[in-house]
Amino acid sequence: MKVFFISDIHRRKIDEKLLKKIDKDIDLVIIGGDLAEKNVPLSRINRNVQKLSQLGQVFYVWGNNDREVGEETIRQIIGQHDGIILENKNMPIHSHSSWGICGTDDPSCLKLDVEQALENIEQYKNVLFVSHQPVVWEEVERYYHPTLMLAGHTHGGQIRLGKFGISEKGSFESVGGRGKLISNGYGTTTLPLRLGARPECHIITISYTE
Repeated sequence: MKVFFISDIHRRKIDEKLLKKIDKDIDLVIIGGDLAEKNVPLSRINRNVQKLSQLGQVFYVWGNNDREVGEETIRQIIGQHDGIILENKNMPIHSHSSWGICGTDDPSCLKLDVEQALENIEQYKNVLFVSHQPVVWEEVERYYHPTLMLAGHTHGGQIRLGKFGISEKGSFESVGGRGKLISNGYGTTTLPLRLGARPECHIITISYTE
């Protein structure tokens, strides 16, 4: 199963050159929150989602900045491109019958409900879990340990001086057959600048047995 994961787009435009480099056999496209922020033109948000939807089925979780452009606006744009909003819910990945995908709303809006998100989660052999903020993982793991967890939000510190930054750099770790990925994210916020924390998005290839 191939997953394209991108988070923290904010004001940035999806690069056409980037899209051309991506394999056409992507199963899922996951937008890990902060698709937008205040004052981003709606035409740009729509274009970004439209471009990503060309790669595969879009799944989206709310970030802490997205509602700044209007919750209904985001819902309409995601829906216009047949995207699915994972807000405290899980559902099967139809092309991979033993897998489910699960996502939560963002803690910033006070609508986070991990128990609701994990309802009947045992029906899947494997689970891909997505939240915008990795801080959500600690609560999730009180109840369940997904096969793969994805998050963004930190920007890898965005501007780092050597080893020092506001947040840790993005990372991937695998323990006991379970993976955790925190992305540096694709765009920037507050300052249109990165130093020591390169922008990134990810193609994740998952090999598994039924």
